[in-house]
Amino acid sequence: MSKFRKKGKKGQPAVNTAALPDIVFMLLFFFMVTTVMRETSLKVINITPKATEVSKLERKSLVAYIYVGKPIKSLQGAFGTSARIQLNDAFKTKEDIALFVEMERDARDEAERNMITWSLKVDQNTKMGIVTEVKQQLREVNALKINYSTKKTDKISN
Repeated sequence: MSKFRKKGKKGQPAVNTAALPDIVFMLLFFFMVTTVMRETSLKVINITPKATEVSKLERKSLVAYIYVGKPIKSLQGAFGTSARIQLNDAFKTKEDIALFVEMERDARDEAERNMITWSLKVDQNTKMGIVTEVKQQLREVNALKINYSTKKTDKISN
């Protein structure tokens, strides 16, 4: 007789899934921490003015931002201290606004192209001359839905 007997067919042992929820939550936490929420890094000083009568935009996905202000301190050596226009992540001139509008419209669905709000985030110490130039360029490319970004305050002090 043989010493080693087969006691029947043994199958594969089941996979232990006890640690699976820990792994899933660890991955979820990792992606939550590493996800970047900000789309644009500011290269201009942007302290928005305060206002009492403000309204909140309903669909922020239909907002395109144009930043106007002095370059931040680390960039003033290269770009000077006068007010600049920032579109997405780069400084541009007023002539580049038409191309920016076209690119933003192309990035949206056709049904949403005419509903884009062009939000001007202008530093409170910026002269109105550059803001007027930006508005003129937007008017030339038929981007007429414009708003000014501001912070709400209870009362305005002089």
